[in-house]
Amino acid sequence: MTTRLTEADLRAAIAREMPGVRADLERLVRIPSIAFDGFDHTPVRASAEATAELLRGAGLPAVRIVEAGGQPAVIGRRPAPQGAPTVLLYAHHDVQPIGDRSQWRSEPFEPQERDGRLYGRGAADDKAGVMAHVAALRAFGDALPVGVVVFVEGEEEFGSASLETLLREHRDEISSDVIVIADSGNWDVGEPALTTSLRGIVNAFVEVRTLDHAVHSGMYGGAVPDALTTLCRLLATLHDAAGDVAVAGLVRSTASPLDYPEDRFRHEAGMVNGVELIGTGRIVERIWAKPSMSVLGIDAPPTGEAPNALVPVAKAKVSMRIAPGDDPAKAFDALTAHVNAHVPWGAQVSVTLEHDGVPCVIQATGPAFDAARAAFRTAWDGVDPVDIGVGGSIPFIATFQEMFPQAAILVTGVEDPDARAHGPNESLHLGEFARVCLAEALLLANLAPDPA
Repeated sequence: MTTRLTEADLRAAIAREMPGVRADLERLVRIPSIAFDGFDHTPVRASAEATAELLRGAGLPAVRIVEAGGQPAVIGRRPAPQGAPTVLLYAHHDVQPIGDRSQWRSEPFEPQERDGRLYGRGAADDKAGVMAHVAALRAFGDALPVGVVVFVEGEEEFGSASLETLLREHRDEISSDVIVIADSGNWDVGEPALTTSLRGIVNAFVEVRTLDHAVHSGMYGGAVPDALTTLCRLLATLHDAAGDVAVAGLVRSTASPLDYPEDRFRHEAGMVNGVELIGTGRIVERIWAKPSMSVLGIDAPPTGEAPNALVPVAKAKVSMRIAPGDDPAKAFDALTAHVNAHVPWGAQVSVTLEHDGVPCVIQATGPAFDAARAAFRTAWDGVDPVDIGVGGSIPFIATFQEMFPQAAILVTGVEDPDARAHGPNESLHLGEFARVCLAEALLLANLAPDPA
């Protein structure tokens, strides 16, 4: 008969395990597991192997590395006791590129603690998610009261291209009653949250051409439009004067009634003094429930190397986040129609899809969500969790919803507003991390059937 661990037992176990969990997290962060094209993928394999070893050490008897034409993922399983549910614990072990190295205060892949935060690429997104699962498993040891499947993906940051194939190939072994996706965040330090809606994404390349070759800017400027000016004018039409997205046909949804004070939002975003917010409506509606349009990059001659010549062709990468309820294919068609209708001066224009992902809404009601909220409330010493939306995208959640329609999907995470995931100086709040680990252990205990 399995010994049932009490809340006090789990608190003590998590406190006991946290030093080792922290050390193992730092070892994972030191592996530069970037799955993007153009990077050495040997570290991604090393990260998968390290993750597999951690899961074996946490008491999962069946652990293996799997692939389906993409980067390696890890699956670990422990069967459920008689009458107990099975819980799928998801995270990913790949990370974003570091971006501009000069903006980092310390080496991106050498974890460093400063003021109670652990800095390093992947420290929050999402190697801490991996270690939260490991911490919960270690806390229970042989007394795990539910079945567990741990699925740790290896290319989430690069679009999860092979994830659906992996899920379908291993559907039977990962089929679960509850799915915990540890890849989101909390409302604030000290305020836990469940994520119940996420925007979708449409990334596209917009290219304009005005000349078949570069020409002298003095001899032809004033009569011939250069491609960069043309592109800038075209991109400016994507927003109206208030900063709302001006592309017709996109869905606008509604957000939760949470208040997001402007001063807090500006601070957490790192906005420069004097810069105005764009768009209209409540802040949570703008970032969770309405479309956004951002220019992520432009191909152009560097200013220090640009000759006095009119640029013949220019290209921009445009990222559109779409509201819950919208469809990526329809949104891409709307963007294409807008671009073709607004390109200035008769320039040639093309719009090419890079990748897309569907938005999602989770109906966060039922016993599993009650169990999660109770676990969060206990781990955060009586603070009630809130339901939040997220402006970013986790497109594969829709795949989980489609493949496992009976499963309750809980989107949790370790990030807080200062985590700076995807940016320089990404970090993990170590106090919140300990609460996340405790909350997951408590959740597994809450999901177990009552003893006879």
